[in-house]
Amino acid sequence: MTALKSATVLAALLAAIVYFAVRTRGLYRILRLGPNENRFDHPLERLRGVAVYVGAHTRMFRNLYSGILHVFIFYGFIVLLTAIIQAFGEGIAPGFSLALIGGTTWLAFLQDIFGVLVLAGVAMAVINRVLIRPRQFQESNELDAAIILGLITVIMVGMLGQNGARVAEGADPSAPWRPVSSAIAHVFRGLGWQGSAAIPAHEVFYWIHILGVLAFLIYIPSSKHLHIAVAIPNIFFRKLGPKPGAALNPIDLEHADHYGVNKVTQHSWKNLLDLYSCTECGRCQEQCPAFLTGKPLNPKMIIVDSRENLFKTVRDAPADQRRAPQQVQALIGDAIKEDEIWSCVACGACQQECPVLIEHVPKIIDMRRSLVLEESRFPKEAQSALRSIEGQGNPYGLPRAQRASWADGLGVKTVAEHPGAEYLYFVGCAASYDETNKAVARDFVRLLQKAGVDFAILGANETCNGDPARRIGNEYLYQTQAQQNIEAMNGAGVKKVIATCPHCFNTIKNEFPQFGGTYEVIHHSELLAQLIHEGRLRPGRALEGKFTYHDSCYLGRWNGIYDPPREVVEAIPGAELVEIERHHKRGFCCGAGGGRMWMEEKIGKRINHERVDQTLRTQAQRVATACPFCLTMFRDGISAKGEGDRLQVQDLAQYLAASVDGAGAAEPPQG
Repeated sequence: MTALKSATVLAALLAAIVYFAVRTRGLYRILRLGPNENRFDHPLERLRGVAVYVGAHTRMFRNLYSGILHVFIFYGFIVLLTAIIQAFGEGIAPGFSLALIGGTTWLAFLQDIFGVLVLAGVAMAVINRVLIRPRQFQESNELDAAIILGLITVIMVGMLGQNGARVAEGADPSAPWRPVSSAIAHVFRGLGWQGSAAIPAHEVFYWIHILGVLAFLIYIPSSKHLHIAVAIPNIFFRKLGPKPGAALNPIDLEHADHYGVNKVTQHSWKNLLDLYSCTECGRCQEQCPAFLTGKPLNPKMIIVDSRENLFKTVRDAPADQRRAPQQVQALIGDAIKEDEIWSCVACGACQQECPVLIEHVPKIIDMRRSLVLEESRFPKEAQSALRSIEGQGNPYGLPRAQRASWADGLGVKTVAEHPGAEYLYFVGCAASYDETNKAVARDFVRLLQKAGVDFAILGANETCNGDPARRIGNEYLYQTQAQQNIEAMNGAGVKKVIATCPHCFNTIKNEFPQFGGTYEVIHHSELLAQLIHEGRLRPGRALEGKFTYHDSCYLGRWNGIYDPPREVVEAIPGAELVEIERHHKRGFCCGAGGGRMWMEEKIGKRINHERVDQTLRTQAQRVATACPFCLTMFRDGISAKGEGDRLQVQDLAQYLAASVDGAGAAEPPQG
């Protein structure tokens, strides 16, 4: 009987391992359909990321309830892997023991405790899905989740029952270290299962345990819980350096076979690994401003639908083409609708929240690139902005010759007039052409002059940095604009750059280096905070009342700059800073990112209106921005909602100038 059991356990284990290996090999071959991408650099840094995001569960704990239940299950399985090894070892080779590594002492104790914690995690997960039922689970595969939770329960019940029966037999040296199993053994004894009478119970629970493990091993490669196997590799192979979305990958326009992605297999292997890794937890959608205001975009479903499209592509390909299918199922228009693609504001909220570090934004931009460059399909308003950038060097369509007219009378010199200036002030299109933002540039320049900062501008040689073109999907136009600016800046010997626009800041800092433009870039909020700290700017006039600050996505989430803007506001006498409900890493986009500044918002609630509503709930009288797009969107939102008597919006440089100079900023609304 013992020999038969050993042979049966060994055969079942080998069969499950073979099936798992075959299925895993198939998944790997599908990954290799995507173009190559180097994600093997800096291995130590990658391992540190695994320790932070996997070991410490940093993003999981942003939702405390989900974080607790997940850490119970995750670390439970790590500890209980020893119990699984013990069970299969005993089945294949009677007498097998882990006693040398504490299998009958401290390890036995941990197995008991974590067995209960895993069951507690499963119970919390069931409560979450059945009773709490958060919105993000509405599109989830509930049957798949039920199977996984059921299998975990079977494994734990089998393990604890097996150990309890062994204790009830009376010959288990680990019994003093197994409080839970001992309690179960007490119940068994009450049923008359003790001594040799407990052996049948031990065998039943043993087979429940190992069959549950084998079923789990077989099921995982075919379920959405594939992330159990691929989440750690996905985090290890994350993009290093600037965040994915802050620095988009360039297209080799001269040698590329395609421009962007219109077939799922045109995604790189790492992007395909992202599709495998999605847990369908829905954290991304609950932070997405487009989704939350009724737009068609759901970042979770972008990944899920792309994954289904990938599997459908491979499944439906002829047998002789499955290694590289020629008849690829449509990605855009079938799996993913164009309205979804154009709803994205590229704010990065989805990526910031994702616990397995999926890169949503680059995938969406790649699909836009295909629509724009290969099919010339994009919103009409975007077409007007792109044409204006191409013709006049700015999306407003105003003459190039007027680019520096905002500085008339301020004594601002160009780099040609003042070569060797410490800083280049890259003004940007908004501050050069939009009247409201021209006022920001003038106040900022006065502050620089008062602080004695040595700076100059490009003047007529400055052109649009190309961010709107790149985020809309016109990579060709972006590269043209970037190269023009880089030539002008390198020709002038520029080393340091100031930007008042976070989009200019992000592009020059993170994307210009792709084309030979590497500079030390500082945002005006950082420089102003530094000048205040050094005593070169001294706010004096009190601006009494509550202030709040709106985090720009391209300053905060993409580049991690949260404190300097707040330090500027807090330096103003009388200013009481309060936070909007969504702030810092969970800030809410103004609605202008991803080129949406130049597109009409026709579906759902306007994002800027939602952000104004959130701001009004703070009861602050003033909101400070640090981005020309955010300023414009707030101004328009406040006006459209008729809330000008309750809320004033200005750039933080304007508020600071009013405090330093004693004039400039209007009195706060009295509503």
